[in-house]
Amino acid sequence: MENNLRIIPLGGCEEVGRNMTVFEYGKDIVILDMGIQFPEQDMPGINYVIPNTKYLRGKEKNIRAIIFSHGHMDHIGAAPLLLDKLGNPPIIGRPFTIELIKFRQEDYSSGSSKRLKITYIKNIKDEIKLGAFTIKFFQVDHAIMDAIGIIIHTPSATVIHPGDWMIEHKPIGRKKIEYRQLSKLPKPTVLMLESIGSTNTEKPITEKQMFDNLERLIKNAPARAIIATFSSQVQRIKQILEFASKVDKKVALDGFSMKMSVEIARKLGYVKTGKGTIIPINKINDYPDRKIIVLCTGAQGEENAVLPRIVNGEHKFIKIKKNDTIIFSSSVVPGNERTVQRLKDNLYRLSDNVIHSDVMDVHTSGHSNIKDIQEIIRQINPTYFIPVYANHFMLKEAAKIAYKMGIAKDKIIVPDNGFVIEVNKQSIKVDKKKVPTNYIFVDGSGVGDVGEIVLNDRRKLAEDGMFVIVAVVDKKTGQVKGSPDIISRGFIYLRESKELLAQTRRKVVNIVNKTTGSDQAVNWTHVKDEIRNKIGQFLFSKTERRPIILSVIIEV
Repeated sequence: MENNLRIIPLGGCEEVGRNMTVFEYGKDIVILDMGIQFPEQDMPGINYVIPNTKYLRGKEKNIRAIIFSHGHMDHIGAAPLLLDKLGNPPIIGRPFTIELIKFRQEDYSSGSSKRLKITYIKNIKDEIKLGAFTIKFFQVDHAIMDAIGIIIHTPSATVIHPGDWMIEHKPIGRKKIEYRQLSKLPKPTVLMLESIGSTNTEKPITEKQMFDNLERLIKNAPARAIIATFSSQVQRIKQILEFASKVDKKVALDGFSMKMSVEIARKLGYVKTGKGTIIPINKINDYPDRKIIVLCTGAQGEENAVLPRIVNGEHKFIKIKKNDTIIFSSSVVPGNERTVQRLKDNLYRLSDNVIHSDVMDVHTSGHSNIKDIQEIIRQINPTYFIPVYANHFMLKEAAKIAYKMGIAKDKIIVPDNGFVIEVNKQSIKVDKKKVPTNYIFVDGSGVGDVGEIVLNDRRKLAEDGMFVIVAVVDKKTGQVKGSPDIISRGFIYLRESKELLAQTRRKVVNIVNKTTGSDQAVNWTHVKDEIRNKIGQFLFSKTERRPIILSVIIEV
């Protein structure tokens, strides 16, 4: 009897990031991507969030391989943490993607990249057999080198997954990518489409328009051109390096991740520069300002990245001058809007030439818009449609687009993380049971040791602070000796709240003396609970705030 293909997203279907999807046919498992999600505002202290792999526990030997669509952190960032946990299965990807994974692996645990079982996709026409799965690939446009789309053949259905994608309508030096050939794949076909652009009505900026603007700005810059972009935008960095070589300018790269990305691309032969075009950052003052381009990280306002350090006067070699040209060749990552606004404000105070996408087209997005989604659905003409890799509202909007284009509602699935989607030649349906996909938080070196209870405490501390009461109690009498000590952090300023503190101390003394007054053995847990509850109520009645209250009893 024929098996159903089971498609199980472990992340990426209720958020942007944490992308990871399990494909299961019989006992064979193939996984696509293994990314991180950056913390949201209500996740204090969290470095990032990774997918929950509980469903794969006990199935590690069935994992034939993990395929990576491209090298962005929301697709490869969890690999160093999860590969070992899953029994170090084989990994498959294009050279630039794999080299980025190897670098992250070494950064996480020295020497660990040597244990990776790697298959490089050297040619887009490569075909890989993995148990019941046959894997093929197709070209896509995205904002990083070596991005690819994945075709997953099974006896039940064929999955088409572009990973992250966009349509470059006027590419430089190559033809526009067509997807019509994918409509001829064996049916039924399942199009799993990244849908971040499902609410985007804007006409996309072409690569040529964007780069013509960058060239003009660099060429006419009255002094230095300082360009902040994503370190993964190696294609753009390559074009700037080639143009700099042509107009006899020097380029200094700054930012650890940017230098690393360019170095990997150079080793692979993807980036070739004229001799002497790239100079160390400490040599920029050896040349006239008009000869200098600085390519750096920090366009999102990240605290320790290069551009914010320049703005704050903390950079060793760069101090912004009024006639420097500062270019933001990047979009604002959702959630960073206020940080980027502050960064721009500070830059406008320092320079008369700040350029960003609000005033000129100096960045192209790596994602699609509504018209592109319509075009790719029209070209591929899938049997079934599953929007993925976006927030729920975006997935719903993408589903509406597909429905309006003639795909029946019963052939469209809008997934949540943990859905088990079963596909065969006759139907597509969602199993009643979901698999676990709750957040696994990474905090410092700890993975999964911070849960919702700890996060709730952190939120409470952030909102109302902490109030610590230390009372010294006579062992023999059970009565408080002297006046209790009080420590307040983030709740009230002690020097300006003397009356409230005096009242609190009197209440603490009364509570302790009353609850230890009998001749029975003292239950100190009960005493601490009484202090916490009654002092909590008292402080709320006076301030309408609820700090976390810690009580310490010292017997002497």
